[in-house]
Amino acid sequence: MFSAADHGHMSDALRLARRGQFSCHPNPRVGCVITVDDEPISSGWHAVAGGAHAEIVALERAGAAARGSTFFVTLEPCAHHGRTPPCVEALIAAGVARVVVAMEDPNPLVAGQGLAALRAAGVDVQCGLLTDQAAALNAGFVSRMQRGRPRTVLKLAASLDGRTAMANGESKWITGPAARADVQHLRAASSAILTGVGSVISDDPSLNVRAAALDTGGRQPLRVVVDSRLRTPPDARLLGLPGQTLIFGALEDAAAQRALERAGARIELLPNDSGKVDLQRLLTRLAELECNDVLVETGARLAGIMVNAGLIDELVLYLAPHLMGDEARGLVELSGLVSLADRVQLELIDVRQVGPDLRIRARLEARAG
Repeated sequence: MFSAADHGHMSDALRLARRGQFSCHPNPRVGCVITVDDEPISSGWHAVAGGAHAEIVALERAGAAARGSTFFVTLEPCAHHGRTPPCVEALIAAGVARVVVAMEDPNPLVAGQGLAALRAAGVDVQCGLLTDQAAALNAGFVSRMQRGRPRTVLKLAASLDGRTAMANGESKWITGPAARADVQHLRAASSAILTGVGSVISDDPSLNVRAAALDTGGRQPLRVVVDSRLRTPPDARLLGLPGQTLIFGALEDAAAQRALERAGARIELLPNDSGKVDLQRLLTRLAELECNDVLVETGARLAGIMVNAGLIDELVLYLAPHLMGDEARGLVELSGLVSLADRVQLELIDVRQVGPDLRIRARLEARAG
């Protein structure tokens, strides 16, 4: 069905799509290539939400040469009016003869309608080339559209014996500069960064993207704090930085809420039956706020609660080549694990060295919570 040349062009389109990974939030990352007689004549990618979609960029660059061409795109072209007009109409007007799509758009507003409109206009449409790679590139967007919640990635850093801080709390720095720089890429690719109030009080983190070399289009991820009793200090560092901080609480405290709002925070109360923040509802709320990917950078307790509840999709673990001993603090607090049958299963995705440290990426098994 697809030729070797088709695979090559779609691979190029996927590489182009990655150029928008830090800046096109909340839209999916999309790239495309236009060819005539198997030779590329134009290409494009989606750079920023509200800006031209990848298809429009490529068509404008191709001009009249797009008539009779083959169009490779990593995601089904849209057929609805959103921030921009439908791309399908532009493709039909340009006279494109063949459209090759990596995957159908999981957005219910599109969901096959773009492909159907192209076919109805007489365009030769083929879908399903490098689908797995395209879905992985937009795993958070797919999660938000299909599950109603963002994709969640838990980032941890530890010694080889699984320790994250000394008994007195000292933790700077467990990993080296290269690993810490790599974390900036994780942050830049995320819609939101989530932590717990305990980490805010003990570490006073910034939770922002500090690498100027990363082209985020000036966007900072939403900073999210899980804080049942609104104990976040109004002078916390993350409240004084560019971007938004959203604090999810559970118990009403008018004075604390006013102080935090004056410091620049948004407050939302999402209590569960135990008087804690309902984490499932929190993730649903972040999806409503168009968050695709949430990076969790928090302490062992909240990390364990989220893992046990089945709310973590992927783990990114940086392991430093040293030992910190039995009295140092552990990696994740997991309750209820009595036998080996209870252990949390992981599927390794990638293991590589980053500076002197190891970076392990793994998927977590589905858990009932």
